[in-house]
Amino acid sequence: MSRTKLYALAATALLSTTVIAGCGSSTPAQGTSSKPVIVTLWQNYGTSGEATTTTQLAKAFEKTHPTIKINVVAEPVNNYFALFQAASISKTGPDIAVMWTGLYALQYSKFLLNLNPYISTADLNRYVGIQWSAQNFNVKDGTYVMPFENQFYIGFYNKKLFQEAGITQPPQTWSQLFQDCALLKAKGITPMEIGSTAGTAGAEFYPYYDFSYVVAGAYPLSKWRSLYDGTIPWTSPALVQQLSKWAQLYKDGYTNKDVLTQVNAQTQFAQGKAAMIVKGNWDLSTFEQALGKNLGVFVPPYSNQPMHSIVEFSGDGFAVTKYSKHIPQAIEFMKFLESPQAQKIIVATGLIPDLTGVATPDPLSNQMLDYVAQNHYTPIPMLDNVTQAAVVNAASTQLDAAVAGDATPQAALQSMAQALQQLPPAQRNSTYQ
Repeated sequence: MSRTKLYALAATALLSTTVIAGCGSSTPAQGTSSKPVIVTLWQNYGTSGEATTTTQLAKAFEKTHPTIKINVVAEPVNNYFALFQAASISKTGPDIAVMWTGLYALQYSKFLLNLNPYISTADLNRYVGIQWSAQNFNVKDGTYVMPFENQFYIGFYNKKLFQEAGITQPPQTWSQLFQDCALLKAKGITPMEIGSTAGTAGAEFYPYYDFSYVVAGAYPLSKWRSLYDGTIPWTSPALVQQLSKWAQLYKDGYTNKDVLTQVNAQTQFAQGKAAMIVKGNWDLSTFEQALGKNLGVFVPPYSNQPMHSIVEFSGDGFAVTKYSKHIPQAIEFMKFLESPQAQKIIVATGLIPDLTGVATPDPLSNQMLDYVAQNHYTPIPMLDNVTQAAVVNAASTQLDAAVAGDATPQAALQSMAQALQQLPPAQRNSTYQ
């Protein structure tokens, strides 16, 4: 899930409205310029780079729009969407909310404002992957989220530790990965760090950063809809084999021993205590500050042949709620995101801008972009954004257990198959709903 991913997606969770009655929406619009309209914005970024970006965007907007104040509220990461749904049912939620794209946005679309009447199609289409923010993944059918960054699930590696183990380049296949891990382990270096980055006890690692590539190593993107509708079962031999290889890393001692209890995996890697980690590019600036020129990026090599797919997705952005009392002011903020001033903030805070034509000076960010632009890798979506929420939820802990040897790969994948079969028929077809 930053897109810091949540375990409690809670697509159907209905919290008592009394629990969040104090969250409120925005305060009533004021009639004079001395009392600006207060627009409430909810974010679920925790301490990630996007939290800083959001705050800076709000402050910059206020300077150019003195009659509007953006009240940025950091909501709890772990139950953000449950809170949002409950607040939206009672119409006491925010005016603007951070929203993930793909099926995340679609399952809450009844609470979200269609942006098409307010922002031109030409402007919307300037955003890379804008279709993932739209009904039926088609902009003309209604767009709900204004993405503000281009995101990658990506591998990071420590060049210095690689050099100490005699490794000259990152692995490209399963066999190369296991060979490199053996070399690193022989030097007393933890090859791969796996774990949560939440920093709180009890948090387990989010498996879909890696699992997106596990699936890509078995099936091309053209086959993914067949997983969605059950034509290809989640328990297929190809997926069992792929998940077994991922779990083998732990069995062979090529990861940290505490994969289920480690809550500071990001810190461990940043401190040079592991050679590789798979995360999101939103952590790039943190790793760059810690490792400098020793930091490298690579496509997770979870394939028998060199991988030629990369997870690139406009994974999150801002949405306006239908029930907002300040829709005109909220729309002004959405339009501000397209401005050169806003784009400069996005670049300066270490994110990859999603707006066409806006460049980033960061060499590692450009390396990620060049996988597609120069090396012709196939961009694939974040698997958890285009898979039914019930299936994602069912697998979140089961995949962790399989990696740690506490469950078989077959059992973990069976939990996904069962979750799919329990959905109503309308949600088990080849159309993303």
